[in-house]
Amino acid sequence: MNWWIRPASSGVAGRTETDMAVSADYRDFVLEQLAPLGQITARRMFGGVGVYANGLFFALIDDDVLYLKGDDALKVEFEAAGSHAFDPFGEGKPMAYWVAPAEALDDQDILLEWSRKSLEVAAKAATSKKQR
Repeated sequence: MNWWIRPASSGVAGRTETDMAVSADYRDFVLEQLAPLGQITARRMFGGVGVYANGLFFALIDDDVLYLKGDDALKVEFEAAGSHAFDPFGEGKPMAYWVAPAEALDDQDILLEWSRKSLEVAAKAATSKKQR
């Protein structure tokens, strides 16, 4: 297991105020790996970190685990890759973000491929939101 991969937790249950939800090393590693996508920025949110590419929110980091935005179509691919959905409170109410497949964190090209798919989902969601 590489130093930057940490098993995903089921949520924030049991977290204390002194727990660090995202280490600076992990955040920096992820942002560096995603740099070829364009302007990558991170913003702290709800104890984790939101990740943006060119201003579009498409990923989050919590407990040093990277989650990528998905939709019903991408859900099938994430499940086939062994990923599970982000369930921040462990209540069986997962969000539309999926653990980045382990091999993606070992290979930047694979990570960028998954991230581009997530960016497409985020762009569609943003366009749909604007049309409403």
